[in-house]
Amino acid sequence: MDAIRNLSYVAPGKYETTRFEKIHNEIFINSVDASKAVAQEIATLIKLKQAENKKCILGLATGSSPIRVYDELVRLHKEEGLSFSNVITFNLDEYYPMKKENKQSYHYFMHAHLFNHIDIKPENVNVPNGAVAIEELHQYCADYESKIKNAGGLDFQLLGIGRTGHVGFNEPGSHINSGTRLITLDHITKVDASSDFNGINNVPTRAITMGVSTILRSKRVVLLAWGQNKADVIERTIQGEISPEIPATFLQNHDNTTFVLDQSAASELTRLKTPWLVEECVWTPALKSKAIVWLCQKTNQSILKLTDRDYNNNGMSDLLAQEGSAYDLNINMFNQLQHTITGWPGGKPDTDDSNRPERANPSKKRVILFSPHPDDDVISMGGTFSKLIKQGHDVHVVYQTSGNIAVTDDEALKFAEVCNDLIGEDRTKIDFKEVIHFLNNKKEDEMDSVEVRKLKGLIRRRESYAATRYIGLNDTNIHFLDLPFYETGQIKKNPLAAVDITIVMDIIEKIRPHQVFAAGDLADPHGTHEVCLNAIFAAMATLKSKSFMDDCWLWLYRGAWHEWAIDEIDMAVPLSPDEVLLKRHAILFHQSQKDRVMFQGNDSREFWVRAEERNKSTAKSYDNLGLAEYEAIEAFKRFDY
Repeated sequence: MDAIRNLSYVAPGKYETTRFEKIHNEIFINSVDASKAVAQEIATLIKLKQAENKKCILGLATGSSPIRVYDELVRLHKEEGLSFSNVITFNLDEYYPMKKENKQSYHYFMHAHLFNHIDIKPENVNVPNGAVAIEELHQYCADYESKIKNAGGLDFQLLGIGRTGHVGFNEPGSHINSGTRLITLDHITKVDASSDFNGINNVPTRAITMGVSTILRSKRVVLLAWGQNKADVIERTIQGEISPEIPATFLQNHDNTTFVLDQSAASELTRLKTPWLVEECVWTPALKSKAIVWLCQKTNQSILKLTDRDYNNNGMSDLLAQEGSAYDLNINMFNQLQHTITGWPGGKPDTDDSNRPERANPSKKRVILFSPHPDDDVISMGGTFSKLIKQGHDVHVVYQTSGNIAVTDDEALKFAEVCNDLIGEDRTKIDFKEVIHFLNNKKEDEMDSVEVRKLKGLIRRRESYAATRYIGLNDTNIHFLDLPFYETGQIKKNPLAAVDITIVMDIIEKIRPHQVFAAGDLADPHGTHEVCLNAIFAAMATLKSKSFMDDCWLWLYRGAWHEWAIDEIDMAVPLSPDEVLLKRHAILFHQSQKDRVMFQGNDSREFWVRAEERNKSTAKSYDNLGLAEYEAIEAFKRFDY
């Protein structure tokens, strides 16, 4: 979780790329600061054009990446008087077929996030029309190109990037000379969009998109990318060869392009991943650990077998000179990793804890296990969860959200029909006949009713009780916060608010924990993990002056999408074959999330399979480095809040 330096946002020409990089890029600590910088550039351009009495022609993108840019532009308009009266906009793309009123349409998206909140003239807003008749579409696309040209061309084009390397909806195979047209969506693109449409079968198969040539004619291009999911495609785009298989690489031919990245999206770039191959390094302990683990993996050797030659031949001669010998480097690293391994995640009583990841005292700890959704606890740390209970700690699991949005309509309908059959004509707090009628007649873009959301939340809740009882936890130690930010009835959530933070503070102050476990995996498709983690950070920062917080340690686990790198792990908890099986069975109690995972991201495996294979892979990595061989390992990183 170490933050990198927040680079100033500068124009191309003031930046020297490494020998690996072919596109100018700026890396920010987080997407919030990055988005504000981009919004400020757009605002400056608008004002410059106003001073020249000219129109400002903006090309705009949709998706999650530009949302904070639009939020900042709205703020600049409302609080600092930024006017959009001279702005003409052209959006990149739209699903086809798609009505403007549909909540999944990009027309709806742009008005909800930007146009409805600023003073832009309606006639100056251009979003491709997804309802044009198919026989008229060719001419419509030609006219869209002409309209951009007649407006004077795009002064500024804002882009996101898909995992296929698409910009707009220019999927792999798109030609550099392509213009605005109808295109068939790649399967991966449909998978990524599936959660917005409640399943891949509901995602349109086609879309209207500006072409590659249209984008390249823009006077200025800024591409945004956030998160680990974009790291691979960003590396291939910035450092790879130009190829229609990754259409974003065509931007290497544009002389005024900047990629604006957060540190996760930039993490696979050579200057961040292996900086010793680029320039001389300041060898901090963290960088030293990262380099030695990388060297083991590259040479396919365990730590204690690395030689001076291995270090010298792989860009680490200065580290070797600094430390004196491979032997010293190797033994120190071996000991460091050895000390992360413990079968006592709450600390081992009556032992020397100087080389252990957790304190021996108090021998019985109060523990809060925060779970963003009602299954992240067992998916991410089911084995550790079980050990903490068995070793006598006072463990409390706290589910931060109801998770109702991740229950399919079919699953809810099944439960509603069973309940209705059981109660007959008697009515309870939920009118099941009304729920059944709603679900059977639900429109494609209709928001769930309060009754349906309540039922879906109860499904997740009862699954959680079943799973934690199986682990061995008493029902009195299970807490459901139902944080308000989540309860919108739709995929898009509200921003984190003071009331959410207060609720988290209250549970922490009530339990007064010695250990807090929280989800540090920010790669979930809709950002719930990030919001939940920020609520915990804010709550703990506010409570820091309380005396009980002096003894409270925060451990971050990772969820269903990524694991900590070996060099980042501060506590590695080995699992026996029986504990792996126990964890699997606990996950399987979450039946509503089995078989048809609604928000699985870029991984088609079920959650129990992902978790099990990831834990076994971590154990194998430790084994390959020359440490003890285990069936599986759950990993944690300590965070100093």
